[in-house]
Amino acid sequence: MDRLKRHREIVQKILTEYHQLNEKSSSTTESALAFDEVHDRYLILLMGWHKDEWIKSVMIHIRLQDNKIWIEEDWTEDGVATDLLRNGIAREEIVLAFHPPHVRQYSEFASA
Repeated sequence: MDRLKRHREIVQKILTEYHQLNEKSSSTTESALAFDEVHDRYLILLMGWHKDEWIKSVMIHIRLQDNKIWIEEDWTEDGVATDLLRNGIAREEIVLAFHPPHVRQYSEFASA
């Protein structure tokens, strides 16, 4: 299997698992998956009411680019990178894009 196809399948699997966990929780927010395979963007959105305020936020945002998985946003407890590693993705294929470029070199993951 080529790398891009493998990355897509693993990212979609992980995000689907988070979506299912969110749907099972007693939370007042709704979880929505968004997969764009044309542009290789993958998201989980959380939406719902908190008192009288409408809340909408990005829980996870991942993009695939240059044979790497770029984690743009991650509000999970253990981190999506941990899930990627558990699914066989190498550290060199993961970019923590939510960190500034000059800081990424100090992480255990790819800098770009």
